Amino acid sequence: MIKILKFIFIAVLASVSVVIVWFYLSCPVYHFSEPQPFKGDSLYNPYDNIEGAQWFAGNFQVQSKVWMGLTNGRKNMPEAIWKAYRKMGYDIIAISDYQSINRVFKDSVGYVPVYEHGYGIFKTHQVCLGSRRVLWRDYPLGASLSQKQHILDLLGKDNDLVALAHPDLRNGYRVEELKYLSGYHLMEVLNGARISLSHWDSALSAGHPAFILADDDAHDIYKHGETGNYVTMVAGRSLSAQEIINSLKRGSAYGVRVLLQKRESDFIHKLPMLVFCAMHNDSLRVVFSDTALEIRFVGQKGRILGINRHSSSGIMPFRDEDTYIRVEAEFKDRAILYINPVFRYSGDVINLSTRAEVNTATTLWKRILIFLGTGISIFTFGILKKKYKRHEATQHT
Repeated sequence: MIKILKFIFIAVLASVSVVIVWFYLSCPVYHFSEPQPFKGDSLYNPYDNIEGAQWFAGNFQVQSKVWMGLTNGRKNMPEAIWKAYRKMGYDIIAISDYQSINRVFKDSVGYVPVYEHGYGIFKTHQVCLGSRRVLWRDYPLGASLSQKQHILDLLGKDNDLVALAHPDLRNGYRVEELKYLSGYHLMEVLNGARISLSHWDSALSAGHPAFILADDDAHDIYKHGETGNYVTMVAGRSLSAQEIINSLKRGSAYGVRVLLQKRESDFIHKLPMLVFCAMHNDSLRVVFSDTALEIRFVGQKGRILGINRHSSSGIMPFRDEDTYIRVEAEFKDRAILYINPVFRYSGDVINLSTRAEVNTATTLWKRILIFLGTGISIFTFGILKKKYKRHEATQHT
């Protein structure tokens, strides 16, 4: 029996190893264009057409018990997650199990099919929204820029939206890499494990319109301080999955970091809210529901352009040299709101980003060299094996 189990273990390990090696060897090589900041005479404002909409509170990252409890989140049953977040006032509750689309509440209002992709040691993960099937390919031992781009491209085929999960966690995505990667829609700037503002500004400064996602990413809803810390506020006219996805894709949402020490039932909808964000003449004007301690206007490379203090509104000229402006509003002991950027573009159609492209010639040469190298290695191994057997036969005669 022990021999059989040992054989099965070795066979499984060998099979997994072969698959992983194949993943790495077969990855295409990409060509990445040099970063180009937003430019043009027109301005894209993600809040332009939200009249008549209301703000819905959402959380798109929380793990439940899956895979027989092998993954982190084993204490959380879907029903308990749903109840806990409803009590806090969340309208959209998305359970992002690892490599599994949770459909327990698929018939409930505010349900969006999501999952967390990735099983690598460096936490290069993605939150997938509007998911139709799970992608099992990954680069678990670490990923190059081309390998990260490859995963984003593959995920784009079977998901309506792809978000970079907790970029700063274990350097899953490096700040420098965000200048080049494309093919994703959202960035989980606010996460229970990490806040990734420098990553956000790196992407925005390179002309990639990454819109914000703010999630608890709770792995134990019974642990004090694990839930209700982050909220994604989504503008919508209904809680249908498609309406939620469309709003997130347009950027008609903002992130909230909750600072409240005391959390009452339904406290989410008692937090300060964005009321207005629009261009007024040549200036960006924002209005909030309460007086902010500080309203910060942030531009290219994360530079602070201006600050309004002790006010419920703020205004900032959009100068010729400004490529984008985003806003942070801090309310003392209550919350910090992170507003999606208003950015430049040109032409009639908004070109959201320059996509990386597969370098066909380099990829072909890489695969030829790998094929030749593998053949030479097998041939050399065969010769050495024959020589070893002849040597052994000689020793025994």
